[in-house]
Amino acid sequence: MSTLSPGLRPPADRPVPPEPRTPSRPEPRIAAGSEPRAGRLRRAAARLTPADRAVLWLYLLTRISLWITAHFARRLFPARSGTREAAPVLAPFQQWDANHYLHIARDGYFPAGAGPWTSGWDNREAFFPGYPFLLRAVHTVVPDWTAAGLLISFVAGAVAVLALARIARAYLPEDAAGRRTAVLFLLSPCAVFLGAGYTEALFLAFALPAWLAAVRHRWVLAAVLTTLATTVRVSGLFLAAAIALLFVLAARERRDRRGWRAAGWTLLPALPPAAYSWYLHAHTGDWMAWKHAQERGWYRTFHTPWEAWTNTWNGAFGHTQTTGYAFMFQAELVAMLVGLALVAVLLYRRRWPEALYVALSLWALGTSYWYTSIPRATLLWWPLWIGLAALSLRRPWFRTAYLSVAAPVTTLVALAFLTGRWAG
Repeated sequence: MSTLSPGLRPPADRPVPPEPRTPSRPEPRIAAGSEPRAGRLRRAAARLTPADRAVLWLYLLTRISLWITAHFARRLFPARSGTREAAPVLAPFQQWDANHYLHIARDGYFPAGAGPWTSGWDNREAFFPGYPFLLRAVHTVVPDWTAAGLLISFVAGAVAVLALARIARAYLPEDAAGRRTAVLFLLSPCAVFLGAGYTEALFLAFALPAWLAAVRHRWVLAAVLTTLATTVRVSGLFLAAAIALLFVLAARERRDRRGWRAAGWTLLPALPPAAYSWYLHAHTGDWMAWKHAQERGWYRTFHTPWEAWTNTWNGAFGHTQTTGYAFMFQAELVAMLVGLALVAVLLYRRRWPEALYVALSLWALGTSYWYTSIPRATLLWWPLWIGLAALSLRRPWFRTAYLSVAAPVTTLVALAFLTGRWAG
């Protein structure tokens, strides 16, 4: 992956002179309120380049493919054997964590006085409030909870893939860089989670534009977007650390004291996690209630990296788990190795901020009792997809090899999730 100097900014668009005014017949009057809305839509469409439209077209095609897979999954792989009726249309997407977010959005974090002190508690405080809050807001317009979540992911995914393609075009000189990165990303093994009622798409819809703004030294915008990302996932703090490092490197390179005036904005992303911890403390008396909920529900108690690797290895190959769970642990190990290789490449390329972001993610995920959710986390590592795109542009055979492996794996993971067999 080619390097990008911290002080490099993409060239600004050249101004276009206004067209000469010519007499014309007066246009019919438009109802109040419709003209500004139409104008905004035209301006938004005008900002999309042909490369952007190509990326969005790819995104739409992969969404159609996912929906087709979900449709046949509910018919061919019913939850109960021998059933004579297919599951509801949206049932394949209402799986696992999507149910947690639905319950939080519908009932709140502590309904009817329930909480960690209640027997059978679902540890819902482990999930940050950004996505459930938005889900509740969208539900006021879209009555079905699952449909509301899918709408959020659909729109957020479009924003995310568009920003990813623009970042790739800023990093790589090839014209096809953005489109190639989007293809590899949208066909990645865990891409199904971008289209489900999960937080990955929404997080990336804030995180990737934040990174793009930071690369262009628009620090205030980057801080605001990163702050929104921290309402969705704790990974937003890793992004904030990477952007803060990028800011320091850029300020040192420019040697301009005025550039340091924006330093305070790099602290803004810490506010949502602090506010959420205060809210949980007010209800539970525990400042780290979200972390302790993860420990209770998902074995995220601190262990050294070698202990976590050993426990995951035993789950993958020690014949202590059923074949389904063993496969999941094997996928966790592979994803960890990919992440470590990515950090090594980023360090070799002197991409310090990106290396910090991925390394913090690996540390958080790799110091539990055993690995959990690392394959899903690969979706958040945008340097991985840009790096793979760069490799495929230099080595055309790599794209064929990648797609040959990714296509069946992506399909199997999608089916595992859509049929409720994701975790074993």
